[in-house]
Amino acid sequence: MSYFFTSESVTEGHPDKICDQISDAILDDALRQDPHAHVACECLVTTGLVIVAGEMRTKGYIDVAGIARRTIRDIGYNDATYGFDHKACAVVVSVGEQSADIAVGVDEDAGKQKEQGAGDQGLMFGFACDETPELMPLPISLAHKLTQKLADVRKKNGLKFLRPDGKSQVTVQYSDAGKPERVDCVVLSTQHSESVSHEEICRDVLEHVIRPVCGDYLDEKTKYHINPTGRFVIGGPPGDCGLTGRKIIVDTYGGYSRHGGGAFSGKDPSKVDRSAAYAARWVAKHVVKAGLASKCELQIAYAIGVAAPVSIHVDTFGTGSVDDRSLEKAIAQVFDLRPASIIRDLDLLKPQFKQLAAYGHMGREDLNVKWEQCDRVDALLKAVGGAKPARKAGMMIAAAV
Repeated sequence: MSYFFTSESVTEGHPDKICDQISDAILDDALRQDPHAHVACECLVTTGLVIVAGEMRTKGYIDVAGIARRTIRDIGYNDATYGFDHKACAVVVSVGEQSADIAVGVDEDAGKQKEQGAGDQGLMFGFACDETPELMPLPISLAHKLTQKLADVRKKNGLKFLRPDGKSQVTVQYSDAGKPERVDCVVLSTQHSESVSHEEICRDVLEHVIRPVCGDYLDEKTKYHINPTGRFVIGGPPGDCGLTGRKIIVDTYGGYSRHGGGAFSGKDPSKVDRSAAYAARWVAKHVVKAGLASKCELQIAYAIGVAAPVSIHVDTFGTGSVDDRSLEKAIAQVFDLRPASIIRDLDLLKPQFKQLAAYGHMGREDLNVKWEQCDRVDALLKAVGGAKPARKAGMMIAAAV
C-alpha cells in the first residue's frame, strides 16, 4: 500500500537562515585568518536588530558587525521598505573567549588523552538512500531545489515582486515497495511586494519555480498551495524572530532520518556536532554508493575530550546485502572517525561553511565538499569481502561483493 512523506525547506532570507549564514560567515572569516580558530557563534535577528554572541579563540581580528551587515546585504535585505536592511539595523556583539576547560579537551597534547578529543559529548547521524542522484531522500531534495529556485528567480529572472523570505514543502507518494512515485502536494510561500496580486504570484511561481523543479513528478492530481493565506508582505525578521540552529532538520534530511539534536552553523569543526555529522553522511553515502544497501543510517557517539567514538551503529533498514554488524566492523577499518582524522580527511579547516548555511549541508555535490565524495568505495568493498550476508525476510541475501 502506498504512503506519503513530507519535507520542508526555507530560503536564505528566512530569519533563522539569516542567523545561520551570519554565524557561518563569521566562522569562515576566522578560519581564513587562523585555520585553527575555535568558534562557537550564535545569532539572533528581529526587527531592526542583530545580536551576535558566543565564544571564540583566534589569532585574527574578526569584524563581526561588518560581516553581519554584508551577509544581510547579500541575502537581499538591502531596502528599508522591506522592514529590515543591512544599513539601518543595529548590530550588538557579545563574544567572549573559549573556556579553558573546553580548550584542554580539544587541543592536541593538552588533555588527558594526549590527542584531539571531541569538543563535546553527543550523538550524530548520517544518512543516504538511492532515491536521487546525490543519494538524498527525494522530499528534501525537491524542497531545497524549490527554495533555491525561488531565490534564483528573485535575483536573476526579473520577478521583482519577490522578497527574500520564503518556505517550501513537498509531499511525495511512495509505492508499497518504498520507491518514490509522484509529488502529491507542493506548498510554497514567498514574501512579496504589497502591489502584486495573489493570482499573479500563483501563476508566476507555478510557471517559474514549481514546474521547472518538480515537473517529472507532477501529474493532474498534484495539489498546489501557493501563499495559502493569500498575503505574505511582512516577512524576514520583522515577521518572525530568527535564531542560529533552529532549522536542523532542514539542514540534514528533512525528517527522513533521525537527528542527534546538535546544530551546525557557527561551530568550528572541533565540535563533533558538525564534523561528525558530515563524517556520518560521508560513510553512509559510501555504503549506498558501493551497492551494499539502498538505504543506510549511521550513528556515531562521542565523549568530550576523548578522540575515539564511544559507539558506531549502522542500520540499513533491511536493504543491506551484508549484515549490519559486519558492516560496522568494515566501516571502522576503512574510516578513522576520530575528530582530528575527520578534520583532515574532509578538509574542514578551510573557509567553506557560509555557502552551506542555506539549502542544506548534505547532498551538496554542487559545492564539491569532501563529505559528498566517495573515494573509498573499493576499500569498503574489500573490507566487507568476508562479511556475513544479511538475513532478510527469512532468506539469505548474497553479498554484493
